[in-house]
Amino acid sequence: MTSARLDVLGFGNAIVDVIARAEEAFLAEQGMRKAGMTLIDEARAVAIYGAMGPGIEVSGGSGANTTVGVAALGGKAGFIGKVKDDALGAIFGHDIRAAGVHYATPAAPEGPETGRCLILVTPDGERTMNTFLGAAQNLSPADVDEATVASASVSYLEGYLWDPPEAKAAFLKAAGIAHGAGRDVALTLSDAFCVGRYRSEFLDLIRSGTVDLVFANEQELLSLYETDDFAAALARLRQEARRAVVTRSAKGAMAVFGDETVEVAAEPVAQVVDTTGAGDLFASGYLLGHARGFSPEQSLRLGAVCAAEIISHIGARPVGDLKALARAAGIGL
Repeated sequence: MTSARLDVLGFGNAIVDVIARAEEAFLAEQGMRKAGMTLIDEARAVAIYGAMGPGIEVSGGSGANTTVGVAALGGKAGFIGKVKDDALGAIFGHDIRAAGVHYATPAAPEGPETGRCLILVTPDGERTMNTFLGAAQNLSPADVDEATVASASVSYLEGYLWDPPEAKAAFLKAAGIAHGAGRDVALTLSDAFCVGRYRSEFLDLIRSGTVDLVFANEQELLSLYETDDFAAALARLRQEARRAVVTRSAKGAMAVFGDETVEVAAEPVAQVVDTTGAGDLFASGYLLGHARGFSPEQSLRLGAVCAAEIISHIGARPVGDLKALARAAGIGL
Protein backbone atom coordinates (compact mmCIF):
# COMPACT_ATOMS: atom_id res chain seq x y z
CA MET A 1 0.00 0.00 0.00
CA THR A 2 1.42 3.39 -0.99
CA SER A 3 1.24 6.31 1.42
CA ALA A 4 -1.99 8.28 1.28
CA ARG A 5 -2.15 11.65 -0.46
CA LEU A 6 -5.42 12.57 1.28
CA ASP A 7 -6.23 11.98 4.92
CA VAL A 8 -10.00 12.05 4.40
CA LEU A 9 -12.16 11.97 1.26
CA GLY A 10 -15.80 12.86 1.90
CA PHE A 11 -18.80 11.82 -0.18
CA GLY A 12 -21.97 13.76 0.39
CA ASN A 13 -24.70 16.09 -0.70
CA ALA A 14 -23.20 19.29 -2.11
CA ILE A 15 -25.54 21.85 -0.61
CA VAL A 16 -25.60 25.55 0.19
CA ASP A 17 -26.91 26.26 3.71
CA VAL A 18 -29.21 29.21 4.37
CA ILE A 19 -29.22 29.73 8.15
CA ALA A 20 -31.65 32.01 10.01
CA ARG A 21 -32.88 32.43 13.56
CA ALA A 22 -36.51 31.50 14.28
CA GLU A 23 -38.89 31.19 17.21
CA GLU A 24 -40.59 27.94 18.19
CA ALA A 25 -43.87 29.38 16.93
CA PHE A 26 -42.49 29.67 13.40
CA LEU A 27 -41.65 25.97 13.34
CA ALA A 28 -45.15 25.14 14.51
CA GLU A 29 -46.74 27.42 11.90
CA GLN A 30 -44.70 25.76 9.17
CA GLY A 31 -45.42 22.23 10.43
CA MET A 32 -41.72 21.49 10.97
CA ARG A 33 -40.31 18.71 13.14
CA LYS A 34 -37.92 20.46 15.50
CA ALA A 35 -34.24 19.37 15.48
CA GLY A 36 -34.71 17.03 12.54
CA MET A 37 -33.96 17.03 8.83
CA THR A 38 -36.84 16.93 6.34
CA LEU A 39 -36.41 16.41 2.62
CA ILE A 40 -38.48 18.91 0.65
CA ASP A 41 -39.17 19.66 -3.01
CA GLU A 42 -38.27 22.85 -4.84
CA ALA A 43 -41.71 24.44 -4.36
CA ARG A 44 -41.55 23.91 -0.60
CA ALA A 45 -38.00 25.31 -0.55
CA VAL A 46 -39.20 28.48 -2.24
CA ALA A 47 -42.11 28.83 0.21
CA ILE A 48 -39.97 28.39 3.33
CA TYR A 49 -37.29 30.74 2.02
CA GLY A 50 -39.95 33.40 1.45
CA ALA A 51 -41.29 33.04 5.00
CA MET A 52 -38.05 32.80 7.00
CA GLY A 53 -36.07 35.74 8.30
CA PRO A 54 -32.74 37.07 6.99
CA GLY A 55 -30.28 34.27 6.42
CA ILE A 56 -26.56 33.59 6.10
CA GLU A 57 -25.59 31.67 2.96
CA VAL A 58 -22.60 29.36 3.15
CA SER A 59 -21.57 26.12 1.50
CA GLY A 60 -22.76 23.20 3.57
CA GLY A 61 -23.72 19.58 3.48
CA SER A 62 -22.71 17.20 6.25
CA GLY A 63 -19.82 15.43 4.50
CA ALA A 64 -18.54 18.69 3.03
CA ASN A 65 -18.53 20.29 6.48
CA THR A 66 -16.46 17.40 7.79
CA THR A 67 -13.85 17.75 5.06
CA VAL A 68 -13.60 21.51 5.67
CA GLY A 69 -12.96 20.73 9.35
CA VAL A 70 -10.20 18.29 8.40
CA ALA A 71 -8.57 20.97 6.24
CA ALA A 72 -8.90 23.55 9.03
CA LEU A 73 -6.97 21.17 11.29
CA GLY A 74 -4.17 21.04 8.74
CA GLY A 75 -5.21 17.73 7.22
CA LYS A 76 -5.39 16.87 3.54
CA ALA A 77 -9.04 16.61 2.58
CA GLY A 78 -11.07 16.01 -0.56
CA PHE A 79 -14.78 15.99 -1.37
CA ILE A 80 -16.96 14.38 -4.03
CA GLY A 81 -20.46 15.82 -4.45
CA LYS A 82 -22.66 17.16 -7.27
CA VAL A 83 -23.84 20.70 -7.98
CA LYS A 84 -25.41 22.33 -11.03
CA ASP A 85 -23.59 24.91 -13.11
CA ASP A 86 -25.57 27.78 -11.55
CA ALA A 87 -25.07 30.59 -9.02
CA LEU A 88 -25.37 28.44 -5.91
CA GLY A 89 -23.16 25.80 -7.50
CA ALA A 90 -20.47 28.42 -8.02
CA ILE A 91 -20.79 29.50 -4.36
CA PHE A 92 -20.40 25.91 -3.20
CA GLY A 93 -17.32 25.23 -5.33
CA HIS A 94 -15.62 28.50 -4.40
CA ASP A 95 -16.23 28.08 -0.66
CA ILE A 96 -15.02 24.51 -0.36
CA ARG A 97 -11.89 25.07 -2.45
CA ALA A 98 -11.12 28.29 -0.57
CA ALA A 99 -11.26 26.23 2.64
CA GLY A 100 -8.43 24.07 1.30
CA VAL A 101 -10.45 21.03 0.23
CA HIS A 102 -9.71 19.28 -3.07
CA TYR A 103 -12.95 19.41 -5.09
CA ALA A 104 -13.10 18.46 -8.76
CA THR A 105 -16.56 16.90 -9.30
CA PRO A 106 -17.90 18.27 -12.62
CA ALA A 107 -20.96 20.52 -12.30
CA ALA A 108 -24.11 19.32 -14.09
CA PRO A 109 -24.93 21.48 -17.15
CA GLU A 110 -28.66 20.76 -16.84
CA GLY A 111 -31.23 19.21 -14.53
CA PRO A 112 -32.23 20.24 -10.99
CA GLU A 113 -30.72 23.34 -9.42
CA THR A 114 -27.95 23.13 -6.83
CA GLY A 115 -29.25 21.78 -3.53
CA ARG A 116 -29.88 24.00 -0.53
CA CYS A 117 -30.69 23.45 3.14
CA LEU A 118 -32.90 25.96 4.93
CA ILE A 119 -31.84 25.87 8.58
CA LEU A 120 -33.89 27.46 11.36
CA VAL A 121 -32.04 27.99 14.65
CA THR A 122 -34.27 28.38 17.73
CA PRO A 123 -33.22 30.31 20.86
CA ASP A 124 -32.04 27.07 22.55
CA GLY A 125 -29.47 26.56 19.78
CA GLU A 126 -31.27 23.61 18.16
CA ARG A 127 -31.36 23.54 14.37
CA THR A 128 -34.25 22.38 12.22
CA MET A 129 -33.27 21.56 8.64
CA ASN A 130 -35.34 21.55 5.46
CA THR A 131 -33.34 20.14 2.58
CA PHE A 132 -33.90 20.35 -1.16
CA LEU A 133 -31.32 17.96 -2.59
CA GLY A 134 -31.54 19.22 -6.16
CA ALA A 135 -28.46 18.39 -8.21
CA ALA A 136 -26.81 16.65 -5.23
CA GLN A 137 -29.01 13.58 -5.71
CA ASN A 138 -27.57 13.05 -9.18
CA LEU A 139 -24.12 12.01 -7.98
CA SER A 140 -23.28 8.86 -9.94
CA PRO A 141 -20.52 6.23 -10.21
CA ALA A 142 -19.07 8.25 -13.11
CA ASP A 143 -18.23 11.02 -10.62
CA VAL A 144 -16.06 8.68 -8.53
CA ASP A 145 -12.41 9.20 -9.46
CA GLU A 146 -10.53 5.97 -8.77
CA ALA A 147 -7.12 7.54 -8.21
CA THR A 148 -8.53 10.06 -5.72
CA VAL A 149 -10.34 7.37 -3.72
CA ALA A 150 -7.31 5.08 -3.68
CA SER A 151 -5.16 7.97 -2.40
CA ALA A 152 -7.29 8.64 0.70
CA SER A 153 -6.62 7.05 4.09
CA VAL A 154 -10.35 7.15 4.83
CA SER A 155 -13.35 7.51 2.51
CA TYR A 156 -16.27 8.94 4.48
CA LEU A 157 -19.94 8.68 3.42
CA GLU A 158 -22.77 10.73 4.87
CA GLY A 159 -25.90 8.67 5.40
CA TYR A 160 -28.03 11.38 3.82
CA LEU A 161 -26.48 10.40 0.48
CA TRP A 162 -28.11 6.99 0.70
CA ASP A 163 -31.42 8.37 -0.61
CA PRO A 164 -30.72 8.44 -4.39
CA PRO A 165 -30.03 5.04 -6.06
CA GLU A 166 -27.18 6.34 -8.25
CA ALA A 167 -25.49 7.85 -5.21
CA LYS A 168 -25.67 4.46 -3.48
CA ALA A 169 -23.95 2.91 -6.47
CA ALA A 170 -21.30 5.64 -6.35
CA PHE A 171 -20.52 4.91 -2.71
CA LEU A 172 -20.37 1.16 -3.21
CA LYS A 173 -17.97 1.71 -6.10
CA ALA A 174 -15.83 3.96 -3.90
CA ALA A 175 -15.86 1.43 -1.04
CA GLY A 176 -14.60 -1.27 -3.38
CA ILE A 177 -11.81 0.96 -4.65
CA ALA A 178 -10.83 2.02 -1.12
CA HIS A 179 -10.67 -1.54 0.19
CA GLY A 180 -8.79 -2.64 -2.91
CA ALA A 181 -6.16 -0.03 -2.05
CA GLY A 182 -6.02 -1.11 1.60
CA ARG A 183 -7.85 1.99 2.86
CA ASP A 184 -10.67 2.42 5.38
CA VAL A 185 -14.32 3.25 4.70
CA ALA A 186 -16.44 5.18 7.22
CA LEU A 187 -20.17 5.91 7.39
CA THR A 188 -22.11 8.44 9.44
CA LEU A 189 -25.76 7.54 10.06
CA SER A 190 -26.60 11.28 9.75
CA ASP A 191 -30.13 11.42 11.20
CA ALA A 192 -32.48 9.15 13.16
CA PHE A 193 -35.19 9.50 10.50
CA CYS A 194 -32.63 8.70 7.80
CA VAL A 195 -31.86 5.53 9.77
CA GLY A 196 -35.57 4.77 9.88
CA ARG A 197 -35.77 4.84 6.09
CA TYR A 198 -32.69 2.70 5.46
CA ARG A 199 -32.20 0.66 8.63
CA SER A 200 -31.80 -2.71 6.94
CA GLU A 201 -29.41 -1.33 4.33
CA PHE A 202 -27.25 0.46 6.91
CA LEU A 203 -27.12 -2.71 9.00
CA ASP A 204 -26.06 -4.67 5.93
CA LEU A 205 -23.24 -2.18 5.23
CA ILE A 206 -22.06 -2.63 8.82
CA ARG A 207 -22.44 -6.41 9.03
CA SER A 208 -20.89 -7.07 5.63
CA GLY A 209 -17.76 -5.08 6.43
CA THR A 210 -18.47 -2.61 3.61
CA VAL A 211 -17.79 0.06 6.23
CA ASP A 212 -14.94 -0.19 8.73
CA LEU A 213 -15.95 2.69 10.99
CA VAL A 214 -19.47 3.86 11.92
CA PHE A 215 -20.42 7.24 13.40
CA ALA A 216 -23.75 7.64 15.22
CA ASN A 217 -25.26 9.89 17.82
CA GLU A 218 -27.37 8.44 20.62
CA GLN A 219 -30.71 8.91 18.83
CA GLU A 220 -29.41 7.35 15.60
CA LEU A 221 -28.06 4.35 17.46
CA LEU A 222 -31.39 3.76 19.22
CA SER A 223 -33.20 4.04 15.89
CA LEU A 224 -30.77 1.62 14.23
CA TYR A 225 -31.64 -1.13 16.70
CA GLU A 226 -35.26 -0.03 17.35
CA THR A 227 -34.88 0.21 21.11
CA ASP A 228 -34.99 2.78 23.91
CA ASP A 229 -32.25 0.93 25.80
CA PHE A 230 -28.91 2.60 25.06
CA ALA A 231 -26.84 -0.16 26.68
CA ALA A 232 -28.59 -2.82 24.61
CA ALA A 233 -28.11 -0.87 21.39
CA LEU A 234 -24.44 -0.31 22.19
CA ALA A 235 -23.95 -4.02 22.84
CA ARG A 236 -25.44 -4.83 19.44
CA LEU A 237 -23.27 -2.25 17.73
CA ARG A 238 -20.19 -3.66 19.44
CA GLN A 239 -21.01 -7.12 18.07
CA GLU A 240 -21.68 -6.00 14.51
CA ALA A 241 -19.35 -3.07 13.72
CA ARG A 242 -15.61 -3.32 13.28
CA ARG A 243 -15.24 0.10 14.90
CA ALA A 244 -17.81 2.65 15.98
CA VAL A 245 -17.95 6.13 17.45
CA VAL A 246 -21.03 7.28 19.38
CA THR A 247 -21.56 10.92 20.32
CA ARG A 248 -23.86 11.82 23.24
CA SER A 249 -23.94 15.65 23.21
CA ALA A 250 -23.17 16.96 26.71
CA LYS A 251 -22.44 13.42 27.93
CA GLY A 252 -19.37 13.21 25.71
CA ALA A 253 -18.44 10.52 23.20
CA MET A 254 -17.15 6.98 23.04
CA ALA A 255 -15.31 4.67 20.67
CA VAL A 256 -16.08 0.94 20.73
CA PHE A 257 -14.10 -1.81 19.03
CA GLY A 258 -14.35 -5.43 20.05
CA ASP A 259 -14.60 -5.60 23.84
CA GLU A 260 -12.91 -2.24 24.31
CA THR A 261 -14.59 1.07 25.10
CA VAL A 262 -12.90 4.46 25.27
CA GLU A 263 -14.86 7.48 26.53
CA VAL A 264 -14.13 11.20 26.70
CA ALA A 265 -16.08 14.08 28.21
CA ALA A 266 -17.54 16.89 26.13
CA GLU A 267 -15.37 19.99 25.92
CA PRO A 268 -16.81 22.88 27.97
CA VAL A 269 -18.60 25.63 26.05
CA ALA A 270 -19.53 29.01 27.53
CA GLN A 271 -22.77 29.14 25.53
CA VAL A 272 -24.36 26.79 23.01
CA VAL A 273 -25.34 29.11 20.15
CA ASP A 274 -26.08 26.72 17.27
CA THR A 275 -25.69 22.92 17.17
CA THR A 276 -25.59 22.87 13.35
CA GLY A 277 -22.57 20.84 12.29
CA ALA A 278 -21.61 19.54 15.73
CA GLY A 279 -21.54 15.92 14.55
CA ASP A 280 -19.87 16.91 11.27
CA LEU A 281 -16.99 18.65 13.00
CA PHE A 282 -16.65 15.94 15.63
CA ALA A 283 -16.11 13.56 12.73
CA SER A 284 -13.46 15.94 11.31
CA GLY A 285 -11.36 15.59 14.43
CA TYR A 286 -11.85 11.88 14.90
CA LEU A 287 -11.23 11.00 11.26
CA LEU A 288 -8.04 13.05 11.04
CA GLY A 289 -6.79 11.44 14.23
CA HIS A 290 -7.67 8.00 12.86
CA ALA A 291 -5.93 8.74 9.55
CA ARG A 292 -2.82 9.96 11.36
CA GLY A 293 -2.64 6.91 13.63
CA PHE A 294 -3.75 8.62 16.86
CA SER A 295 -5.09 6.53 19.73
CA PRO A 296 -8.91 6.33 19.99
CA GLU A 297 -8.77 8.62 23.05
CA GLN A 298 -6.73 11.26 21.20
CA SER A 299 -9.04 11.05 18.20
CA LEU A 300 -12.13 11.41 20.40
CA ARG A 301 -10.63 14.40 22.20
CA LEU A 302 -9.77 16.08 18.89
CA GLY A 303 -13.36 15.52 17.75
CA ALA A 304 -14.67 17.02 20.99
CA VAL A 305 -12.50 20.13 20.56
CA CYS A 306 -13.84 20.66 17.04
CA ALA A 307 -17.47 20.12 18.08
CA ALA A 308 -17.12 22.61 20.94
CA GLU A 309 -15.85 25.29 18.56
CA ILE A 310 -18.67 24.82 16.07
CA ILE A 311 -21.54 25.01 18.59
CA SER A 312 -20.22 28.28 20.01
CA HIS A 313 -21.35 30.30 16.94
CA ILE A 314 -23.85 30.35 14.09
CA GLY A 315 -22.99 28.11 11.14
CA ALA A 316 -21.46 24.71 10.44
CA ARG A 317 -18.01 25.88 9.35
CA PRO A 318 -15.27 26.74 11.90
CA VAL A 319 -14.45 30.39 12.56
CA GLY A 320 -11.85 29.79 15.26
CA ASP A 321 -8.36 28.36 14.72
CA LEU A 322 -8.92 24.63 15.18
CA LYS A 323 -5.19 23.87 15.13
CA ALA A 324 -4.58 26.38 17.93
CA LEU A 325 -7.51 24.97 19.94
CA ALA A 326 -6.13 21.45 19.52
CA ARG A 327 -2.69 22.57 20.69
CA ALA A 328 -4.24 24.31 23.69
CA ALA A 329 -5.91 21.01 24.57
CA GLY A 330 -2.56 19.26 24.39
CA ILE A 331 -3.21 17.51 21.08
CA GLY A 332 -0.30 17.73 18.66
CA LEU A 333 -1.04 17.67 14.92
